[in-house]
Amino acid sequence: MTDVVTAWTEDAGAAQARALFTEAFDGVAPDGAWSAPGRVNLIGEHTDYNGGLCLPIALPHRTYVALRRRDDDAIRLISGRESGRWEARLDQVGPGTVSGWGAYPAGVAWALEQLGHAVGGFDAAVASAVPYGSGLSSSAALECAFAVAFAGAPGWTGPDAGTDTGRVQLVTACIRAENEIAGANTGGMDQAASLRSQPGHALLLDCRDGGVRHIPFDLSAAGLELLVIDTKAEHALVDGQYAQRRATCEAAAETLEVPTLREISPDLLDGALAALPGAESRKRVRHVVTEIGRVEQFVELLDSGRVREVGPLMDASHASLAEDYEVSCAELDVAVSAARKAGALGARMTGGGFGGSAIALIEAGTSEAVSAAVEQAFADAGFGAPAFLTAVASSPAR
Repeated sequence: MTDVVTAWTEDAGAAQARALFTEAFDGVAPDGAWSAPGRVNLIGEHTDYNGGLCLPIALPHRTYVALRRRDDDAIRLISGRESGRWEARLDQVGPGTVSGWGAYPAGVAWALEQLGHAVGGFDAAVASAVPYGSGLSSSAALECAFAVAFAGAPGWTGPDAGTDTGRVQLVTACIRAENEIAGANTGGMDQAASLRSQPGHALLLDCRDGGVRHIPFDLSAAGLELLVIDTKAEHALVDGQYAQRRATCEAAAETLEVPTLREISPDLLDGALAALPGAESRKRVRHVVTEIGRVEQFVELLDSGRVREVGPLMDASHASLAEDYEVSCAELDVAVSAARKAGALGARMTGGGFGGSAIALIEAGTSEAVSAAVEQAFADAGFGAPAFLTAVASSPAR
């Protein structure tokens, strides 16, 4: 039977988190419940930490947090997905001092305190519909749900989550939490998507200056759907592969004497590649520069109402990620190939890679047939069964 991952209604998700909180913390009610979405990136992979462009959407699948502020520095966390209680003291949280899933929310509190915003201790319960390890940014959803929870709890005097300016500050705190406390040296796309997206729109994020533009993205009006294929190949960004590629890109930018690879325009690419010392560096830079160009072309097509023509850009993105950036894997390649053979207009891996998910742009009403084709391809290859979900551009953290 096909594994379809459904999103919860926001009322149902909040109710789960509240019930978990009350059960875990002696019948006391939380101050409130907040949530944040996972994300799918349409195109623009591994461009965020290179000052580039990316184009994510917020998923309807969200992480829910019921939270109550404390009068001391204690942090007590429970999750419907994790056993036991995660505990720490906020005054003891810092780089290298905490580990496990609680490092993400504790890291957000630490980062906000570092920015001069008092958080204090808190009790919280987490319930999530965002698949773990799927490349759909469950970590950013967790961070951003806590960020809006802190900003919405009584007594908050920090950034206003009701404004984009305030959300930019929350994005900064969430990025620091992931980089410095959780130890994943990622860029800022995921947190921006979770906090700054708008329903019915893709978020064009300029990672050089943090600027955004909301691009209408209504696939149903075009008779299309976006199918997400969770390969179940475990996706982890803290195993060194991601950081290694980021370091290679930063070293290349230093060699080329530019702040980021965003400054290398397509017409300068050949000269830039010739100036780099190794084949690996050249491949990484070629991916980043051409991927930024694909984002620009993708947005041009959306702006002109030609969403049905974006498929070849998705295909080219996957080829670049597989061959030049070398972040695909056998499961992702099989998912992409099978979806295309089953009629997808375009398909590509999404997220950091090394496992995780792929996306396929398909005709509306064909998700069952495409999913069945991908399932069969996985079985033929000897892989475990994948899971599927439909991506609809949804609401940000709130």
